[in-house]
Amino acid sequence: MAGFTVNAHRFDPYKNFKFRVKWDGRYIHGIDRITGLRRETGVVLHREGSDPSSVRRMPGITQYEPIILERGRTHDTAFEAWADLVFNLGAGAGAEMSLRNFRKDIEISLLNESGQVVMTFRIYRCWPSVYEPLANLDGSGEDIMRERLVLQHEGWERDTDTVEPAET
Repeated sequence: MAGFTVNAHRFDPYKNFKFRVKWDGRYIHGIDRITGLRRETGVVLHREGSDPSSVRRMPGITQYEPIILERGRTHDTAFEAWADLVFNLGAGAGAEMSLRNFRKDIEISLLNESGQVVMTFRIYRCWPSVYEPLANLDGSGEDIMRERLVLQHEGWERDTDTVEPAET
């Protein structure tokens, strides 16, 4: 079976450098690094007393790894505004956290070389557990300033409404 159903001529898999991230109905500016999506299901070992001298293995609890978003530092406040919904130091007693709005669903879309969306993943009930507005500063460095957001979440799935586009 071919790896591409619509574009049977295509041989190469998709590249990892064309993507976009969306939350609150808008694409977030400047994200240039995202850790991969990963889930892991634990293994439950079980053996009854009358079983042979071997152990049965059953699926246990499934956990989803956090997702890390990184971008070059700009004046876009999307990372900071979301992190402030989880904890805002200056908000005063009882208002440090927005219990109503701190979780968001996000979408990560993979694009082909022409910029067409080829696959989208929906990540559910995300919230930032780490916000890093300034990376390490280095007076002799030559790198760009980076901003980082670590998202905890409760699972993801591929959006099956996003289908392989016809390539020209």
